[in-house]
Amino acid sequence: MTRTWVLFALLPAIVGATSQTPLIASSWSHTAPKPTNQFKWPIRRVAIIGAGPGGLISYRELSDAGFNVHVYERDNSPGGNWHYTEETPVDAPVPNVDISVGDYTPSLPPKGVKYPYVEEYHNKSVASQLRRAHRAPKPVWASLKSNAPAPIQQIREFLWPKGTPWELPHRKLTQYLRAFASWHGINNNDGSPNISYNTRVELVKKRYNEDGNEAGWTLTLKTVVQTGPSTTTATWTQEAFDAVVIATGRYNAPNIPNIEGLEEWAKRFPDHISHSRQYRRPQPYANKTVLIVGAATSGGEISRDINPYANTIYQSIRPDKATVPHFNLSLFFHRLPLNTTVVPEIKRFHAPGSHFKDGRVELVNGTVLTGIDHIIFGTGFRYTYPFLPQYHNSSLGLNDTIPRGEGIQPIVTDGTHLRSLYLDSFYIEEPTLAFVNVNFGLQSFTYAEFVSLAVAKVWAGKADFPSTPELWKRYDEIVEERKGYGRHFQFLGAERTQNNLRFFQGWLNDAAAKYGGRQIDGLPKELEEISRIWTTVRFGAPIYFANTLNTLINGNLSSFGINEQVLEGPGSGLSQEEYETLAHDSVYNDYW
Repeated sequence: MTRTWVLFALLPAIVGATSQTPLIASSWSHTAPKPTNQFKWPIRRVAIIGAGPGGLISYRELSDAGFNVHVYERDNSPGGNWHYTEETPVDAPVPNVDISVGDYTPSLPPKGVKYPYVEEYHNKSVASQLRRAHRAPKPVWASLKSNAPAPIQQIREFLWPKGTPWELPHRKLTQYLRAFASWHGINNNDGSPNISYNTRVELVKKRYNEDGNEAGWTLTLKTVVQTGPSTTTATWTQEAFDAVVIATGRYNAPNIPNIEGLEEWAKRFPDHISHSRQYRRPQPYANKTVLIVGAATSGGEISRDINPYANTIYQSIRPDKATVPHFNLSLFFHRLPLNTTVVPEIKRFHAPGSHFKDGRVELVNGTVLTGIDHIIFGTGFRYTYPFLPQYHNSSLGLNDTIPRGEGIQPIVTDGTHLRSLYLDSFYIEEPTLAFVNVNFGLQSFTYAEFVSLAVAKVWAGKADFPSTPELWKRYDEIVEERKGYGRHFQFLGAERTQNNLRFFQGWLNDAAAKYGGRQIDGLPKELEEISRIWTTVRFGAPIYFANTLNTLINGNLSSFGINEQVLEGPGSGLSQEEYETLAHDSVYNDYW
């Protein structure tokens, strides 16, 4: 999940040449882009959805390129997931709702109204709940720190001050991103006409001119503000744009697996079941027995946070059976407290009794857990863009497709991955729709610079861009390379990230030489050594973890899909290089 949030990344994302590099073979292209894709309309006015790191960096690049840019942010401050508040998100739905409304159901005014359309709410409780759901408090908890060091997690134009400790509490990251926003005049106290806070995008749809030809995009927007002690006002407006950048992040729709009996438990005892995005502090779990579902970043780090307070922690995990590149689950176990009891996957929740603690949770190995006080699901998030309903299609199976030319090619299907995107950014059928920072296994603070610069150059006609048939050809090669769709489809990792950065650098610098505009440097070589030092400090010396961790399966972690050689470190079947690669990937992950 990236929740515990470290929107960071993988070491490799970080490594690159400091000088200009030629265009080299990458997972996306073996040759330079060929003919420029002719857009159906001129691009002058651009909307950016989201004011997290990706949205803020995109604003810089597109503004510098001469576009008229406006940013929309549903929260009241910039920073994305790094904007911490004590207020928690609304309860996650159990089970998951359809992915097209996995984050929120778009709120549209009555048909036929004139814009702007205004509604006022005078009930304090209703108004408070409206504002809370609208701004969507972020999944960050009080003690959370980034799992990437400061020299790596920074925007290159805007370096951390000298002497900044490598370990970054979330409040430092909040302040850093607010300062970056202010540097570009779009913080929430700058009075900028180029950004709208408290404003959620409800719908993005094609716009047509008087001749019936496509002419851009229309955004339906909803702004919610408190206008008095007991009054809240919602205002709907519509704005026209030529292109749209979607930088809303990957952590909006909480994922809770549809386990037999869970829905009945959640209806009966809603206060005892939560998703990790609602977690803030450990004190409410003092002397309690807690079942945490999931042991990746959020599940593992929350386990560490509540460990000094809780009486017992059960950590339920599923076997790691993935055969494609992904974050190795075995490494996350280095972060689990040794007195945590690891248990297998949950099979079913038996009918609830009169009290939550009386409930019986059956595991796949037949063990039944009782006496649980609270359940926290650290089971990640799903991709969702409720404002783009036309590009959601949840009727498709994992690897089902729609023949091209016979219907709209979806971007979202089951929420585990995104489709139909060139470079995991440009929507192939309509490249005036672009996504920033949808991948994981990279450093989002730096990767966004390369992607958003590419978007700016392509839309300005200052970078050659493949034709639509060529885009689909390259995309199909990627699907084959990544072995089909699934929850690891957007995973990059060390080698892919490094190749992608080199590809962007070569492509964009060739474009600058041909058409003008700024060039882009690769990332400093010293970041590789910084990453190595950080990894050693974070994980410490390899430990014979498998022999000390509590389990309910006689200590045999292999049945969990856990590679005990990884836990034991180099010399147990893994080389030092293999172990360090896995460790780097786990440290720089943002898959919560």
